[in-house]
Amino acid sequence: MIESDIPALGWQGGPIDCSGCIHQDRLAKGTCAPLRSCVHDRYAKRIDRFFATNPGLASQHIDHPYFEVRAVAAKYLDLFQLNRLIHDPDETVRASVALRLPSKLLGKLIHDPDREVRVRVASRLELHDLPAMLHDPDYYVRVVIARRIAPGLLFHLVRDPDSSVRHEVAAKIGGEWLPMLANDSAEEVRLTAIRRMPAGLLAPFRFDADWRVRFEVAQRVPVQYLADLAQDEDETVAAVARDRLHPEQEHTHG
Repeated sequence: MIESDIPALGWQGGPIDCSGCIHQDRLAKGTCAPLRSCVHDRYAKRIDRFFATNPGLASQHIDHPYFEVRAVAAKYLDLFQLNRLIHDPDETVRASVALRLPSKLLGKLIHDPDREVRVRVASRLELHDLPAMLHDPDYYVRVVIARRIAPGLLFHLVRDPDSSVRHEVAAKIGGEWLPMLANDSAEEVRLTAIRRMPAGLLAPFRFDADWRVRFEVAQRVPVQYLADLAQDEDETVAAVARDRLHPEQEHTHG
């Protein structure tokens, strides 16, 4: 459906009557138009166009009963007015606020009840403020934190209950934690840790349940540990081990 096919209906579902609109004078000026730019339309893109051409009117709609109007208005408010929407009852409005609020003020939203709001906060917080969200109840918020936080603080998340978080940790944390993560219950976490570990520490992992881990080990483990891997049940792993054990021979890999 193209935009012009979306009917011009008000936020309560009824038809829009420009004759009774307080912004009627803007029709003649071309700063609003039915089916394109209208603050009374329930379609967010048309509301946005209205404020884009009439940004000074955003402050008059902070208390509008339709959440989309408040959410779009948040894009055009100055900081003082934006503060008034931090505790808006609708999460869409607060998420819009979280995108514009200066990072030093985002702390007001770190315990927001909506996860999308907190994801946006976690994406924009100053790095030194990120530890306050290390134990957020939502796994994806913690994923964002793990991606952004200083590696030296990632030890707080090595035992996170969600493997997606631990996977991010394994990709960045200091080497001293990698052997622990190489024994993780999740295959992706183990593989990420193994790929970052020095060859001299890989021998204990040549019997890992995941063939990808064993394949990584077979490529880099010291030669004296390759005999077991040369007999691996996975032919790809076994072939790599045999090639390293007998580099002078040509193998036909089936």
